[in-house]
Parts: sequence; C-alpha cells; structure tokens
Amino acid sequence: MNLFNIITQVDFAVLDFMQQHFRCAFLDILMPFFSSAGESGAIWFLIAIPMLFFKKTRGWGVLLIAAMAFAFLSGEIILKNIIGRPRPFIENTQISLLVHPPASYSFPSGHSSSSFAAAVVLFIMNKKWGTGALLLAFLVAFSRLYNYVHFPSDVLSGMLLGIVSALFMYYLFKKFKWMDKISPAGKKEDAIEKT
Repeated sequence: MNLFNIITQVDFAVLDFMQQHFRCAFLDILMPFFSSAGESGAIWFLIAIPMLFFKKTRGWGVLLIAAMAFAFLSGEIILKNIIGRPRPFIENTQISLLVHPPASYSFPSGHSSSSFAAAVVLFIMNKKWGTGALLLAFLVAFSRLYNYVHFPSDVLSGMLLGIVSALFMYYLFKKFKWMDKISPAGKKEDAIEKT
C-alpha cells in the first residue's frame, strides 16, 4: 500500500466519522451557507472591494485580492490539473450531497485556500478583524468536509496554500514598497484604527 492510499483511507475515515457523528438538521442548513459564502471567494471580495475606496485601506484591499489570486492560480489552475484527484462523493456514491456537486478536481480545496489567503492578510492588517476572519475561514473550510466535497488532506493543503500565498504576497508588497505606492497612508498601524 502506497502513501497516497494510506492518506485516502485516513481521509475517508475522517469524513465518514463526521457524517456519522456531526450530521444534524441545523448544520445541514448552516454548512451549505458557509460553502456558498466561500464560493469563488465571494465573501472575501465583499470585504476587499469596499477597502479599495479608502486611501488607508486601499493597499490592503489590493493585497488581499492579490493573495487570493496567487492562491487561485497555484491551486485551481496548476495543482488541481496536475494532481487530478477525484472528489470524495465520486468515490463514495452512497452520499447524498447538500450542495451542488463541483465539477473540478478535489486537491487542493479552493474554498480553503482563498479563505485563508484573505483571512491571513486581514490578520496582518488588524488582529481584531483578522481573528474574526480566521474563524470565518475555518468555518468555510470545515463546511467543505461536512458537505463531503473535499477530503481532509485537500482542506489542510488548501489552508496551507492560502497562508503561504498571503505571506508571500505580503513579502513582495513590503520588498517592493507596493503598499506605499498604492496607498501612502496604508501602513499597518494606520490601516484600521485599533480600539
């Protein structure tokens, strides 16, 4: 048995445990909602776009979108098509899905990568807002497992990709002083006045 088969066995064990012990009417409504909120980074664009209209936060809004774009290109365009991993509901056809079945490959989770890319940028910008954003990102990622559209290893890899994407883009913005060029007043300590 190779490593991939071992990971897949562990993945299914976790998913099946969740289906047996976590499923309830309340979460059957809530978890599809969080998956919808994370679809194509929708909730994060709703946060980023208003930031673009204010000088103090414009640079951070651009950074947030850039981090998500990097995660999207790395995960959705490159990794998913190279690895080509089927989604869990394809392999286990006994599951009745709560959401529309995604057509793309499974690894890594795009919802998780975009959510954590955005949340980490928001956390760097302002820890109070960022803590709430990280909680939301976690709920989006968890919803992908609950809804049986991703394996745990897809979600963990997506989370890691999102974190790396955010930190990498933040490094580039600092190194080349893009933040100062986009919004001269957008320094970290002034981005959102801390209370």
